[in-house]
Amino acid sequence: MTPSYNVARALLRDATRASLRCSTSAVRFGPAGGVGRSTIVRQPLPPSSCLNIHFHPFSSAVQVEDVSSKQSPDGSPKLNDAPNETSEDSPLPRQKTSEVKISEVLKRKHTHRWVEPVISKDATVREAITLCIEGKLNGMMVVDRSETIKRQTITELKQKCVGLITSRDLLRMMADDIKGGKSSEEVLNEKISKQMTPINQVIYGRPDETIGMCRAIMAKLGIKCLPILSEGRVEGILTGRDMSDFYFDATDRGGKKNYLRDVSERVGLTTDTSMAEPPVFVMQHLALKHDPLYLNVGVAEYPHPFKSADGIGSSRRNFGPQDLATDPDLSEDAHFLSEVELFDESGTNMQKLLYMGVADGVGSWREYGVDPREFSHKLMGECENILHEASSQCGIHGGNHCSMVSPAELLAQSYERTKEANVIGSSTACVALFDSVHHQLHFSNIGDSGIIVLRHIDSASALQRNRKTPLAERKSDLRIAFVSQQQLKSFNHPYQMGWTGEEIVENNSSFKQASDSCTSSVHILRGDMIIMATDGLFDNVDIEDIASIALQWEQESGFFDGGGIATRNKRWASGDSRTDISAQSIPKLADILCQKARENSLDNTIDSPFAMLAKENDIMWSGGMPDDCTVVAMHVVGKHSNELPP
Repeated sequence: MTPSYNVARALLRDATRASLRCSTSAVRFGPAGGVGRSTIVRQPLPPSSCLNIHFHPFSSAVQVEDVSSKQSPDGSPKLNDAPNETSEDSPLPRQKTSEVKISEVLKRKHTHRWVEPVISKDATVREAITLCIEGKLNGMMVVDRSETIKRQTITELKQKCVGLITSRDLLRMMADDIKGGKSSEEVLNEKISKQMTPINQVIYGRPDETIGMCRAIMAKLGIKCLPILSEGRVEGILTGRDMSDFYFDATDRGGKKNYLRDVSERVGLTTDTSMAEPPVFVMQHLALKHDPLYLNVGVAEYPHPFKSADGIGSSRRNFGPQDLATDPDLSEDAHFLSEVELFDESGTNMQKLLYMGVADGVGSWREYGVDPREFSHKLMGECENILHEASSQCGIHGGNHCSMVSPAELLAQSYERTKEANVIGSSTACVALFDSVHHQLHFSNIGDSGIIVLRHIDSASALQRNRKTPLAERKSDLRIAFVSQQQLKSFNHPYQMGWTGEEIVENNSSFKQASDSCTSSVHILRGDMIIMATDGLFDNVDIEDIASIALQWEQESGFFDGGGIATRNKRWASGDSRTDISAQSIPKLADILCQKARENSLDNTIDSPFAMLAKENDIMWSGGMPDDCTVVAMHVVGKHSNELPP
């Protein structure tokens, strides 16, 4: 062959390749959301232009871009161009599921199936159940359709959101009505507005937040439905299933291969299937299930260290050389403890119930000439009055007039009496009820007071084992079993119950009603320690340190030794409850915690919980936070003690 022939053939080959590059383009297609297997398809393009197609893995759109600018003047590709991100040699960028933005999850959900998750506030339970089933909805925004607005020349129905209702709310509502003796028709015809979560209590997410962030929020707060808010509009309602489904394509669900792998080997239970016995550590507690539990209670109350009858010093230097304050009458905190006998839920059996509560008066009222102690003390005092009045009426009117009072209801009644007495001021409040028969602690909390429950857990088998410290290095199996949620408008600005002499109707007010409280219940086990306290404790002593102090108290009192849970359970089984020792020593635990709070509050070298939270909110603070401190310490025992503190 002649050299000229070889040159001509090479030129023809290069020209053909260049033509193919402009007439076809490799496009990588995958499922919406960019997961699953992908294929390479040759797609013809207009020969008059060279286009570059990019498939964005978290968007349903295919973006087409002109790449003429990426060519040299003679029409050939530039040699130093970066490789095409959609080429077969370069894989698509992948994202971790936890890093995907919620906006992409909603986009895919609404693209596959659009159902408007709304229901009228006037709808009944029957209508809500039907809508949930037909629309496959776990939750719906409750809207008020009574108003209309005009946008340009079109009159639209304004769907003003007034609350959120979930399938769990509907079940709870039906259960309450059935317990109340209502007929099936009455239950189904109830208005959903009775049980919905008010709009000012709805927890929401944002479109730019990630799956990981929203999963954590939903798990921590125990919510199944999370409305996604953008510019004052609810864009959709996110569920755990939506986030799990994001990375599944239709090809991952159907077909022979998926059926054989996911279904065929795990479908259908045999007729001789039975439930397994509970684990040993659970059986030990179940053996005590029908035995009532009791609380031994100790209370300690310390005033602000720099407080006197004339006011509060801003520092030790300002306070003067005298001894630190110890008179509890100076404290703006208040508490009550009341054991009463009321009818149970059936209205037929009398039951002894133990109520307790703490309140922290807001000190800034002093600037307006108001004594901050008056409101908190009145609120707690009326709680105690209401309970004793109800108990005294049992023998006269029967169960319908003196049945068990819930903590939220007790707070509401006490608040109304405080307003009627025109007591000006405000305070945080936490009220609890211990049901010894059902082993339940019911509570309602407004503000930054709260409750923690400490529990010994068998680390060898329990799910709540300590995963940070190796078993051989653990000094105890005492765990923080529960921490109540606190409610703050902003840093160091808790929500509170208050009265100014007139009603406040502002939606953004710091004042809340008892119905706005964080209300919940905790299952209590024998041996638990319950700490109820104002923020004077929690701002100055870390919860882990509280647990360490409680463990030391247990060991010094002889409740827990080197034998661990097994030895303690054997002691209980033999009848050695040590209830009297508990009743005598539990006030010491409350006092030790108050002393530790005061000690830390005066130490400028530590990073207290208050200081750490301040820094997280861009506020420079070191040391503790001097404040009033009230601690109600409780020890759960198996026998009753008549030693109740005054």
